[in-house]
Amino acid sequence: MKTATLRTLCTLLLLIPLSACFNNRQTLTLVTFADGTRGLKTPVDTGAPGPTQGDLFIFDQPLKNEGGQDIGSNSGYCVTTLPGAHSQCQWTLIFVDAAKNVIGTIVVGGQEHETGLSTVAILGSTGKYAGFTGHMISEPMPDGTFKQTLYLVPH
Repeated sequence: MKTATLRTLCTLLLLIPLSACFNNRQTLTLVTFADGTRGLKTPVDTGAPGPTQGDLFIFDQPLKNEGGQDIGSNSGYCVTTLPGAHSQCQWTLIFVDAAKNVIGTIVVGGQEHETGLSTVAILGSTGKYAGFTGHMISEPMPDGTFKQTLYLVPH
């Protein structure tokens, strides 16, 4: 009886450090800039003239790294839910290599505020970023770009 108890205790003691490895999920932080000064952007006024609930904003803009180099595109749409305050948005960050081949995508979505910081969910990812979820903080910059800080968590 004592031998079985000792074996069980030793096994548990060996498994505790191993379980810590499974729970230690390393977060990857990635900073990109959506270039709101270039690309296509189309507002669609669906109701009364001016900002109203249900208006759309569709965009496809260059995606840049922290060094200002184009690394892909930032493409999606927003639906105004509370005029002057926020919209419900979904977009895809498409990452390309030097030959313009897609190497990965990250899809985000959530409430985007008209001013200040917005936090949206990372809904899915492919390629180089396959298997990551997490969240992204979007921040409008004075130069017309949007700083996008992604906190990618493997799942």
